[in-house]
Amino acid sequence: MGKKKKTRVQFRKNRNHVGPQPDLTRKVRSDGVDSTELPSSERVSGKGDLSRYRTIIGVEEGEDGQWQRAVDENQTLAGRVTANRGTSFLVHTDDQRNFDCGVRRVVNTLAREQRNAVVVGDRVRLTQSGPAEGVIERVEPRHGTLSRKTRRGDHLLVANVDQVLIVVAAADPQFKPNLIDRYLISAELGGVRPIICVNKVDLVDPVRLQPFLGLYSQLGYEMLLVSVTQQKGIERLKRILRHRETVVTGQSGVGKSSLLNAVQPGMKLATGEVSEETRKGRHTTSNATLLELDFGGWVVDTPGVRQFQLSNIEPAEACGIFREFRPYLSRCKFSSCSHTHESGCQVKQAVDRDLIALTRYESYLKILNSDPE
Repeated sequence: MGKKKKTRVQFRKNRNHVGPQPDLTRKVRSDGVDSTELPSSERVSGKGDLSRYRTIIGVEEGEDGQWQRAVDENQTLAGRVTANRGTSFLVHTDDQRNFDCGVRRVVNTLAREQRNAVVVGDRVRLTQSGPAEGVIERVEPRHGTLSRKTRRGDHLLVANVDQVLIVVAAADPQFKPNLIDRYLISAELGGVRPIICVNKVDLVDPVRLQPFLGLYSQLGYEMLLVSVTQQKGIERLKRILRHRETVVTGQSGVGKSSLLNAVQPGMKLATGEVSEETRKGRHTTSNATLLELDFGGWVVDTPGVRQFQLSNIEPAEACGIFREFRPYLSRCKFSSCSHTHESGCQVKQAVDRDLIALTRYESYLKILNSDPE
């Protein structure tokens, strides 16, 4: 806990609103009030009965300056969010109880720069409001996050995980290297270890996968080849998941739920098929869920995506995350080189000499331009 401070925060606009009040002079005359006795410094405002700003006593957490609401820990329960139910959250408390919880409005206000104030994996403090109901009063500081950008703002997918299993399909649907790169960047920005898992390898000739596997293996990313139908790679996957906290993510239809059913059949997660018309996956997981593994560890099953857009990233930040760019960054002619159009750019020359894969460089350009995948 840090030093307690006061902060002024703006609430979202759901307060009572009073419109302009016309004919005030006529109203004063009809009431028989002497206008010379009225205070001259007051203003008529249409902001409503309650101010849209509120002073909140909070504490500053860590180096990120995250505001946390001060609560009485003796009057609240500690727990972890295990499921997003749309309008509420399931919280598993440290004393092994489950509560269906709403969120205190001030918690949403303090997280006003994010689309969602509470996510699966969060450590929270709650007050009990019923036998199995509660209200989330505070979200504890996070580590290990995965997020993306949406039209409604930054969307945090999960918090407090160790690693992300990026699941792609060898076929049906065809994998997208640019989508993989976006997941890798989000993982690095969130401090999460990435693992690339290629599912459905029984559907293609392994030779076709070698350029892809060689590229990411040389960059130092852990690769895993699996087939649920042939039970190939499942035991290795279990070793990777054991005693770790892992978020499982990827396109719709790549087989995330099928993989989790394979490592732990008792989960019985719903699975779906790829659309015959579009060759794109259908959503079978609607909300993120934190699941405990019998052999140790936790996994977060997330809804599949078809686009994964990153928040605005500066060129200096993005090029540093592309590992193969790093040896060339200090050699560019201009210290502020964006590696897009400048003369004397060593990154572009490395692409021309096949020292940097063209597909990776194209991913970099799309990310800079905020092009959706």
